[in-house]
Amino acid sequence: MTDSKIVLITGASSGIGAATAAHLARAGHHVIAGARREDRLRDLVESTDATVGGSLSVRRLDVTDRADVASFVDDAVANHGQVDVLINNAGVMPLSRLDALLVEQWDAMIDVNVRGLLNGIAATLPHFQGRGRGHFVTVASIGAHQVVPTGAVYCATKHAAWAITEGLRLELDPAIRVTTVSPGVVESELADTITDADAAAAMSIYRAHAIGPEAIARAVAYAIGEPDDVDVNELILRPTRQR
Repeated sequence: MTDSKIVLITGASSGIGAATAAHLARAGHHVIAGARREDRLRDLVESTDATVGGSLSVRRLDVTDRADVASFVDDAVANHGQVDVLINNAGVMPLSRLDALLVEQWDAMIDVNVRGLLNGIAATLPHFQGRGRGHFVTVASIGAHQVVPTGAVYCATKHAAWAITEGLRLELDPAIRVTTVSPGVVESELADTITDADAAAAMSIYRAHAIGPEAIARAVAYAIGEPDDVDVNELILRPTRQR
């Protein structure tokens, strides 16, 4: 029997976010999924058959807008009485060599991958502390643990996501659990944002072997489904052929 929880997830319009939102709703959780692409969110609802006891609702969300993230969390509390889990999943990956000087794309990665994460923490932490319980889940990347050419800024943002989340775990009361999930190559649209030709070619080779986003969804479900006295701190998942 699923211990039904109120789960918020960002970046839910595709890839890992969409798969995780659908998986958790089908597992009996009440999921509120946020993303910028409202048409994709509507498609997600239509394609998801939540189990009895579970539900999936959606709303437009820009994680780079602190007030929007605060409203996302506060509305969930108002409608459901509480929030049990925040999954900070939103991310972008327009890779390029540093000497390509695509500085606007650097800014986009910092804004979404780092500031978006911090906005989610800032909006949710007071609710968790008020209740004396809760669970933060950060979807980082294997890039948090290794740097590849064209990935300097992206890997830096994901290492920052790892460091922020680990610092959060160390600072908080143990009643608030904290998990970092670092996926390797996953089937997603992330690489579609790469405009640099050299980086796109390199990624085509690097992403030759990929796992489905459902694998990450199952890992997240495992982490949040463990008893309160178990804190799954960190998970790394990648294709068996990825090195």
